[in-house]
Amino acid sequence: KGMATPRKAGIPLGVMKVLDPHQLKPDSTETERILTVFDETLVKLEITRLIPRIIGSLERFARMLGPEITSSLLELQKLSVEIQDLLTCPGDEKRRRTVEQHLKCCLRNTLRLFLANPLLYHGLKYEVWVRESPADVFIKAFKVFRDFTLERLLTSPDEEKEKIQFMEDISLRVEKNMETISALRAELEAAIQTRDEEVNSKDKKIENLKTSMEDLAKHCKADIQQITMEGEKQQKEDEKASQDKCARLEQDVLCLRAQFKALVLEHRASELVLRKKKCKTEREIEKWVQKYDTDMTEKQATYEEVEAVYKEEKAQLALLMEKHALLLQEYTAIEEERRMLKEKEEEAAREAARRNDAATCIQAFWKGYLVRSIYKSKLKKGKG
Repeated sequence: KGMATPRKAGIPLGVMKVLDPHQLKPDSTETERILTVFDETLVKLEITRLIPRIIGSLERFARMLGPEITSSLLELQKLSVEIQDLLTCPGDEKRRRTVEQHLKCCLRNTLRLFLANPLLYHGLKYEVWVRESPADVFIKAFKVFRDFTLERLLTSPDEEKEKIQFMEDISLRVEKNMETISALRAELEAAIQTRDEEVNSKDKKIENLKTSMEDLAKHCKADIQQITMEGEKQQKEDEKASQDKCARLEQDVLCLRAQFKALVLEHRASELVLRKKKCKTEREIEKWVQKYDTDMTEKQATYEEVEAVYKEEKAQLALLMEKHALLLQEYTAIEEERRMLKEKEEEAAREAARRNDAATCIQAFWKGYLVRSIYKSKLKKGKG
């Protein structure tokens, strides 16, 4: 601590500002706008990190969120489930892109609603508990990027030169520290060699202790013999207890065998009853089979009689069908002749009517001619 204070005091003010991003303050409108964009993006990332946990406990936070944000979160959950289903079963690429676009729009609207109510976000930040996730790593990296960008925006060329000079000074100090470390390593090797010598001396002491332990084992043989005798005595007691236990188990076996015989007799009696029932059932089945065979024989005879009658009637029907075909042909020929005779009679009637009309016309013309010739002769006589 005594050395850290002078070193920190020797760092230039511009370098201190660069090394500590919290001391940097924006000095232009453009810088403030860039920082505002970074800060809004950080807030959006943190809200996006909280959204899955909020959706999981939506009933708990529904009153705090309000109807508009709640409906937006429900729509976001619906679209998330749909996009997961589409990613699980790929196929409709156009549908997936459409759902992704709707999901992005819904997320943007949800973030706008949260940003419009900063008190709600800060309240949820302390209400909602979220596990560590890759999103936290990304948010931390984004904060580092924001500080780095702020540093680059607010670092002037002179401060940059001061920073470079400061880094060079640090490099020189590092080289000196490396020399110190080398000297310390030499001292460490000497200390290790000293420790090895001490370890060797302790190993010798351990060997001496082992020798004394072997001597002690020889003196302990009497104790070992006593322990052996006690073990044999305990073994005999255990054997006696085991024999008593075996006798009790044999009595239990005898009782179980008697129970087994009683159960066998009982089961044989029930088996005899079941056998009688089985024989009775088999006799009834045989009776029904015989009755079925008799009925089927009668029905087969009836079927054969009906089939013989059917075949006879079928043969008669074939003969009648052949006769019907011949009669149909004759009837068709007779109808054709009748039609032709009728047409000839109609033609003759038409011819006779035409001739009658012609004769009537000729007779009328002839009568007119005679009348005219008679009147002409009368007129000629009157003139004379």
